Amino acid sequence: MDFNLTEEHIMIRDAARDFARNELLPGVIDRDEKQEFPTKQIKQMGELGFLGMMVDPKYGGSGLDTVSYVLAMEEISKIDASASVVMSVNNSLVCWGLETYGTEEQKQKYLVPLAKGEIIGAFCLSEPEAGSDATSQKTTALDKGDYYLLNGTKNWITNGNNASVYLVIAQTDIEKGHRGINALIVEKEMEGFQVGPKENKLGIRGSDTHSLMFTDVKVPKENRIGENGFGFKFAMKTLAGGRIGIASQALGIAAGAYELALQYSKERKAFGKEISKHQAIAFKLADMATQIEAARLLCMKAAKDKDEHKNYDLSGAMAKLYAAEMAMQVTVEAVQIHGGYGFVKEYHVERLMRDAKITQIYEGTSEIQKIVISRSVLQD
Repeated sequence: MDFNLTEEHIMIRDAARDFARNELLPGVIDRDEKQEFPTKQIKQMGELGFLGMMVDPKYGGSGLDTVSYVLAMEEISKIDASASVVMSVNNSLVCWGLETYGTEEQKQKYLVPLAKGEIIGAFCLSEPEAGSDATSQKTTALDKGDYYLLNGTKNWITNGNNASVYLVIAQTDIEKGHRGINALIVEKEMEGFQVGPKENKLGIRGSDTHSLMFTDVKVPKENRIGENGFGFKFAMKTLAGGRIGIASQALGIAAGAYELALQYSKERKAFGKEISKHQAIAFKLADMATQIEAARLLCMKAAKDKDEHKNYDLSGAMAKLYAAEMAMQVTVEAVQIHGGYGFVKEYHVERLMRDAKITQIYEGTSEIQKIVISRSVLQD
């Protein structure tokens, strides 16, 4: 077991930290308030290679390992989870899925600009009646010979309006159940594709979350990913890696709140001394630090499993479950340590607390992670 980071890992972590502090921190409260997408900052992240971190350089990516991705996600998420969710979706769900299962033609046409950050992508699985139960797809992709006719609605889609490429999961053969589902690459300009209103959210308010409507959209057969009926398996395999990204996001949100609370506790005085010297606060900080380190190790374990081509379904689910639950607890405590100031936007921790909540919900709720984990441990 080697817990040491390589020089390259440290360089990537520090680059992400510097970018977050210098480019994301200014205006982050204002963007949250106005629900403003960080367009300029996302473009910069693309130029720095953060949107295609694990993609092979021959397809425009950075060719880095998953550990590097976890480190960068943590640092970006400490400051702006609205930016890090764009990074997570583009890396974990869109680029990884295309690189792993796409044809060479699909990679050249879509993966290259996505990995370079010239465009961003979206992953479209959830529907009004298909959230945790992803098998209940009502969106249909009828086989019309050389194209599919796509109809339906997708909900809660990150990058919904700003994406150019959408990976859409749809039902082709309802009699085959989940074995009749396909994954299709849809372009924003395709006729019949409409972006719905932006959701007014509790947290990650800078990211654009929309419903998408498809009305007789003609999707060429060459835009199907994998064999006919591979769509559900594609979605599940892709989400397994996505959990590592969201676990890292939750870790970063918690670590960012902890760092702010630690700093504040050394400056704020009560009853004649810094509040960090009161056991009630010191013990809170001790618990927070321990929980964050435990989550970090779980994230690293999952990342290592993925890099070593081991099955990471279990380790990814564990990391996602624990990091998300921990993030909620730690951010609540960070607000508590700040007292009244924690309730005020300019101190950042209330935003981090709001941002933490979604990590328990998207890319598989905490309850779904427990199903994945329990199935794994009970099969022995």
